[in-house]
Amino acid sequence: MTGTDVNQGTSTRPYLLRALHDWCTDNGFTPYIAVYVDASVQVPMEYVKNNEIVLNVGFEATSGLKLGNEFVEFKARFGGASRDIQVPVDHVVAIYARENGQGMAFPVPTDSGSGPAETPPAAAESGKPPTPLRGLRLATSEPEADAESADDGPVDEPPDPATPGGRPALKRVK
Repeated sequence: MTGTDVNQGTSTRPYLLRALHDWCTDNGFTPYIAVYVDASVQVPMEYVKNNEIVLNVGFEATSGLKLGNEFVEFKARFGGASRDIQVPVDHVVAIYARENGQGMAFPVPTDSGSGPAETPPAAAESGKPPTPLRGLRLATSEPEADAESADDGPVDEPPDPATPGGRPALKRVK
């Protein structure tokens, strides 16, 4: 480990996911996660659009939910059939309450050098991986890989100033 690795510690993302899941549950909200899908994600591919899927991770919709430090794992029903879901924590790009859109967005994962990453079609067109949340600022819970990819501004466009309190709104993707 280098000195930088020691000072950074482990990722904050799994802790923030658990905290926001608890917050949603405690307030009677339905927690949803937006997931960037690639070969390392185990989800029903027929529901994936533009390398993204949004999953209900409420206790009523899942069985055996585990919000671990490396993976989010559970069983859920899709079209009446039970499916095993396994998502690497770094592929969760947002967690939010369905009812009011409050939550947190995270940076889209980058290739960790474990092999050639397949570039999704949407990323090939824009040069950037897709994000399911327009107008929402990315959380700064983890350091960026390099200054070139760091973006402290809005994901696509600034929030509508007419929105009360300037809060961004999430679009529900089915």
